[in-house]
Amino acid sequence: VQLQASGGGLVRAGGSLRLSCAASGSITSRNAMGWYRQAPGKEREPVALFSRDGATHCSDSVKGRFTIPRDNARNTVYLQMSSLKPEDTAVYYCTADRGALDLRWYWGQGTLVTVSS
Repeated sequence: VQLQASGGGLVRAGGSLRLSCAASGSITSRNAMGWYRQAPGKEREPVALFSRDGATHCSDSVKGRFTIPRDNARNTVYLQMSSLKPEDTAVYYCTADRGALDLRWYWGQGTLVTVSS
């Protein structure tokens, strides 16, 4: 399994950015996929999840600003970010579950998002 994240970059506060995570290997539309982020000096935290039943969830810190659409035909999940704030600056990681009977998750490489004030 490979999770290829892309789309990070430098953006001004208030701007928008879309991250992409293309999955290959055994990942299908039945896998949950999501995004975490890790800011400098902080622990990794969940951002958004596209769950196995198709429901989407976003953390309180990004609710109303971020969405997590998914394109099953492309086996890709996105993180659509708008109204970005400097505190959204972090390395964003894509993740996917390994199935209902496995508590472990696959992780992709991170992509850096920097929001300038």
